[in-house]
Amino acid sequence: MDDLPTVAELVQRQWRDHRVGLSCQDLALSRHQTAAGAAARAALLVDLMPRGAEPHFGVLLDNTPEFPLWLSAAALAGAAVAGVNTTRRGPELARDILHTDCRVLITERARLPLLDGLDLPGVRVLVTDDEAYAELLAPYADAVPGESTLGPVGPGSRMLLYFTSGSTGAPKAAICTQGRLAAAGASLARHFRVGEDDVHYICMPMFHGNAVIANWAPAMAGGASVALRGRFSASGFLDDVRRFGATYFTYVGRAVQYLLAVPERPDDRAHTLRTGFGTEAGAADAARFEARFGVRLIEGYGSSEGGAAIQRTPGAPRGAIGRAGPADDLAVVDPDTGRECPRAVFSASGRLVNGDEAIGELVNRGRSLFEGYWHHPEADAERTRGGWYWTGDLFFRDAEGFLYFAGRTDDRLRVDSENLAAAMIENILARWERASAVAVYAVPDPVSGDQVMAALSLRDPARFDPQEFAAFLSAQPDLGTKMAPRFVRVLPELPLTATNKIHRSRLRAEGLASREGTWWRPPGEGDYRELT
Repeated sequence: MDDLPTVAELVQRQWRDHRVGLSCQDLALSRHQTAAGAAARAALLVDLMPRGAEPHFGVLLDNTPEFPLWLSAAALAGAAVAGVNTTRRGPELARDILHTDCRVLITERARLPLLDGLDLPGVRVLVTDDEAYAELLAPYADAVPGESTLGPVGPGSRMLLYFTSGSTGAPKAAICTQGRLAAAGASLARHFRVGEDDVHYICMPMFHGNAVIANWAPAMAGGASVALRGRFSASGFLDDVRRFGATYFTYVGRAVQYLLAVPERPDDRAHTLRTGFGTEAGAADAARFEARFGVRLIEGYGSSEGGAAIQRTPGAPRGAIGRAGPADDLAVVDPDTGRECPRAVFSASGRLVNGDEAIGELVNRGRSLFEGYWHHPEADAERTRGGWYWTGDLFFRDAEGFLYFAGRTDDRLRVDSENLAAAMIENILARWERASAVAVYAVPDPVSGDQVMAALSLRDPARFDPQEFAAFLSAQPDLGTKMAPRFVRVLPELPLTATNKIHRSRLRAEGLASREGTWWRPPGEGDYRELT
């Protein structure tokens, strides 16, 4: 595999390659057809973009073939794609489109109602499943990749403007250049030994960085073909894998838990899949997935903005992600003082015994690939204060240098003057076989600090058994005395973000306001009773 410095060159490499390159439902396009379609769209974009405008356009689509075609078109034309979250509504949706200076918006008829009543001055809307769209593209059918550009195309050309979490304010649009995206794709393609016979199955939403950076880009770099699912479907997952011959997929959030919730079948291991790569599956669910489907899930860590990454290390201890790369200077520091935290100490049972001092924020003190946020200098300054890149994620590090994820900085709990990390407690609670999903978060203590609250959804509709749950907790050797939930809320399903991550900010905001299905454990007691 030859590393190419731009995504545009990866697209051009597909020209005159007549093997299957892009599949979705009953549609299959060759790699040449994919490159030709991208060239036609690039030429159209060049003609539509107003003179002097930022070379940005938005894509408001499910995972249809038009999405990767327009990604490739952006690369060829030297434009940037703003992946617009399909769950945004009203003024928030308009704000995302206008904030990123989009002058063209690519959408489909199913999404047009979202645009009703929105004030989008200067934005040209193209509807991909409309006859007028086909007529608009027709004159560009003979376009050749690289002939139509909005300016010089190189590694520094903006390629993506993708929105990060907006849980503490309006989402920020992180910048990713062609050079960074091509390099990320090449790195993952080498790591997972992606080749021309591989098929990358994309079922996570393409407006999110996971699907583009961790799935589409390594497919392009390694020469693999791409198979799309319009929206993630747990029940349709294995059927899709078999239909397309998929060998690789990515996941985020609760996707793995949804797959495990599908009733088992005798042929669960009859498929071509060999690798799953993603985040937040949890050690217990990853083990269940491998035992059932015969596929190892590889948990990785990389900040969405490119500021820090952890290499998956063979032989890493249970629960660890890996070590910092040899050229990286990653540290776990106290976010208030900036001093490096002491190394983690574990009991014989594997419980972290010095979490109060060992857990801190992961920072990159060396070279960072962070390229900034679009029109957000305050966020840039906060992210890079003191010359370091601050990830906003909690970690701890053991004596051998292995790094363990402990949650987001806003997932930290302060219980009886001790700092706890929600992710650590979640990993323990996820061992309870009745639970299909777990979230741990802080609720205010009536005196000071926090109390631990857990939200659970169950694998079957049976009523929550508080005695059984309490017995499970008491049997966990690594559950510290302050880690057991004071409050437990049982829900049919946990609220999710658009990328299948648990919506913790909503759970924190609701707190104890909803008493239905909520249980509590009085101080000094081990049993739970209904909260009235």
